[in-house]
Amino acid sequence: MPFDHNDHYHRLLLRQVPRNCATALDVGCGTGQFARRLAHLGIEVDAIDPSEEAIAEARALSGRTTDDRNPRFQQADVTEVELPKAHYDFISCLASIHHMPFDTVAALRDALAPGGILVILGCYPEKTRLDWAWSLAAVPINAAARPAVAVKDRLRPASAATRREGAKAPVRRPAIPLAEIRREAAVLLPGYNIRRLLFWRYLLVFRNHG
Repeated sequence: MPFDHNDHYHRLLLRQVPRNCATALDVGCGTGQFARRLAHLGIEVDAIDPSEEAIAEARALSGRTTDDRNPRFQQADVTEVELPKAHYDFISCLASIHHMPFDTVAALRDALAPGGILVILGCYPEKTRLDWAWSLAAVPINAAARPAVAVKDRLRPASAATRREGAKAPVRRPAIPLAEIRREAAVLLPGYNIRRLLFWRYLLVFRNHG
């Protein structure tokens, strides 16, 4: 029964998009669902992912829509490309930052335009009693949500069902504990905010005041 924890938080992430946002970058875009949601807001979106299969699926799914507001999908590793300086009003990383060195956020920070916002929906391993307490709290909610999502999917119109992604992005277990993420973010993203979320995630938000 499908229940995508990243998709669950899309609305929360969209609330972080700054007003008058014109340009956005989605890092580790996978099959492009969140990038498409940004593009449908009228934002010019660049979306990158190192997976050739995921990018091919993202392009195919975007090609099925009649909306001409589609992201520009590119197969690329963000650690190996040179991002434009002070360019993007919004940068998102959904469950992708743990696939790369955390200090990659410095390049993302530098790519933000003045007033731009970086949001990271991140994963972390359970290392402390508090980590395990949050994980245990999520288990019954997760169990209840899965059949509810399955029922909702069955009630969708056929046209909506055809838009479900077939390809899956590569999965890697997170290795950096939340305490270490906080320490590194304090140096690289001064003034950041971070909070735990259910379903084994955290939300980090940084605004470029430069």
